[in-house]
Amino acid sequence: MTTTPTEWLDLVNERDEVVGTVTRGDAWARRLPVRVVNAFVVNGAGQLWIPRRTPSKRVFPRCLDMSVGGHVERGESYEAAFRRETQEELNLDLDTVPWREVAAFSPFDTPLSAFMRVYEIRSDVAPAFNPDDFSGAEWLTPAEVLARIAAGDPAKGDLAELIRRCYGTGHG
Repeated sequence: MTTTPTEWLDLVNERDEVVGTVTRGDAWARRLPVRVVNAFVVNGAGQLWIPRRTPSKRVFPRCLDMSVGGHVERGESYEAAFRRETQEELNLDLDTVPWREVAAFSPFDTPLSAFMRVYEIRSDVAPAFNPDDFSGAEWLTPAEVLARIAAGDPAKGDLAELIRRCYGTGHG
């Protein structure tokens, strides 16, 4: 039997200031404020590269997902976590593609699950994703993603809210 190593996260207050440490499991079980990063790969046509999580994922298996997502680990900066997660999930070095931060959200001001920085990576090439993370992916407009979720396609919890906040309501 393999055991997952304990993942330690910074526990933060309502101003996103570190006030302690907490395990990932405890943070989610008790709904404590922690930090995460998410990103969307966007092509020249304005489509988002939307992957589907593998069936073996512990949370949100087989769900539509952000192009990149993960926790900011204890002592790590948002940008360092974004760089690490992008390398792990997409096999992509951020020094080789244009990217920018597009938003920062608080779980105290939004229905989102954590303090979150959202990034955008510009590329017309689908990433060589990690098959342990994703089973496949496709290019979809923000409106198409929201329509799929509304029609019942399972999606990671914050996906629809992030698309609405970063790319509009998707109507039209």
